Amino acid sequence: MARVCAVCGKGPTFGHNVSNANNRTTRRWYPNLQAVRVLVDGAPKRIRVCAACLRSNKIQKAPKKLKAAVGAA
Repeated sequence: MARVCAVCGKGPTFGHNVSNANNRTTRRWYPNLQAVRVLVDGAPKRIRVCAACLRSNKIQKAPKKLKAAVGAA
């Protein structure tokens, strides 16, 4: 599964780990992705969205699932 935001397309960025001896090895920084239920064409769907898109309200969360009434008499 790709580590990419479904809304803005934010993905991993690249750089280096730098040791005290100034040795450089490649590393990656990953976006803060969260799995959320959103409304897509009126139907709830689970997608991975970065935290920045969640905070800026770029998506509309789906309502919580309603549980059936148990023992209603």
